[in-house]
Amino acid sequence: MQTGTSEGFDTTAAQAPSHVVASPAAAPIVVTPSSPLVGDDGHAKQVTLRVLHLVNGENFAGAERVQSHLGRCLPKFQVKADFACVKPGQFAEMVSQQDGDWGQCFDAAMSNRFDLRSAWSIRKLVRRGNYQLLHAHTPRTAMIAALASRLSGVPWIYHVHSPASRDSINPFSNRINAWVEKLSLTNCRHVITVSESLRLDCVTSGCPDNAITVVHNGVPEINDDDQVRRTAVPKVGGSWVLGMVALMRPRKGLEVMLESLAILRKKHDVRLRIIGAFESESYESFIDDQIARLRVASGVERTGFTENVPGELARLDALVLPSLFGEGLPMVVLEAMASGVPVMATRVEGTPEAVTDGVEGLLAEPRNPESLAESIEQLVTGKHDWTIMSNAARARHARDFSDLAMARKTAEVYRRVVAENVNPES
Repeated sequence: MQTGTSEGFDTTAAQAPSHVVASPAAAPIVVTPSSPLVGDDGHAKQVTLRVLHLVNGENFAGAERVQSHLGRCLPKFQVKADFACVKPGQFAEMVSQQDGDWGQCFDAAMSNRFDLRSAWSIRKLVRRGNYQLLHAHTPRTAMIAALASRLSGVPWIYHVHSPASRDSINPFSNRINAWVEKLSLTNCRHVITVSESLRLDCVTSGCPDNAITVVHNGVPEINDDDQVRRTAVPKVGGSWVLGMVALMRPRKGLEVMLESLAILRKKHDVRLRIIGAFESESYESFIDDQIARLRVASGVERTGFTENVPGELARLDALVLPSLFGEGLPMVVLEAMASGVPVMATRVEGTPEAVTDGVEGLLAEPRNPESLAESIEQLVTGKHDWTIMSNAARARHARDFSDLAMARKTAEVYRRVVAENVNPES
């Protein structure tokens, strides 16, 4: 990916709308018979659209992997996707190392979380790049997109990755994000949610049902060239390696998994790999103290941040995601399924839409170490056949959660919104 610069931008984020009303505030594009959006027969034709994504960019976790897969796959569906990072960091660094038909990644750093001057920077990018649509992914980028849309006359859409009102353990931050989101979305043209549960959440919050499209997250298939195929099936009664892959923060439930590990290790040879960075030193210190208190240090291995998630998944017998709340449709769950790794997760938000209990994995109650330990025990003792579950996970991913399916459905939303902007009476 090439990099560029613009004036402006900063942020952290949560994700999910409260209210959306289609607004005529953004002036519609005027289309003449010679417009590239209209064919000789007077009907719209399939041309390459130019879309500017507004992203945080500080980290490279689940939502950022969605954004990177879209950037890589959208060109296959005649969409040129560029990115403006409002808090530049790992995102631009990671996508610059990836192959594919990437566009540009602009540094658009805000000076503070409410730096509305950024909208003028985005307007300049829109005019210079001739973008036809803005695509925001967080409450703060929604705030910028809403104003930039009014300034530039270009419509915008919003991507809900998780619920803003319960995205973190900080209730004040959640309220602020939800308020910013609700205020911003008054001129949003359409909302994409990553799960049916988030769609229902948006409808309950006042978003018109016809202004929402569910586009499930998607990840690439894992093939032999990735060298992540397992060479051995874990044995009942043998050693089992479980793993958590996440940006480690309180809502991911690592502390619950450690409690479950203490229960399991009384009867089984089970180890946990913690794969991912910690969001804060205070949370990492809390986890260190818990590991010592539970006396499970010999069963815990920490690897830190990884750029090779498929490679790490290949070393696991099962993925564990004991989330407490705030999950839209976790990317790591889909990546595990693509790798044929059974998933041990909690019944939170959109996770049950991907994992059917007893088929692709097992589901436990959130905040309940005993429930999670019981689910894991069912797998390690052979109550559920590992190979059957692994094959079911691969099949479900291929059918419902590929990166190309996600990009195709997103491109369909783009074309519908742009067409409505071109012909507002249609």
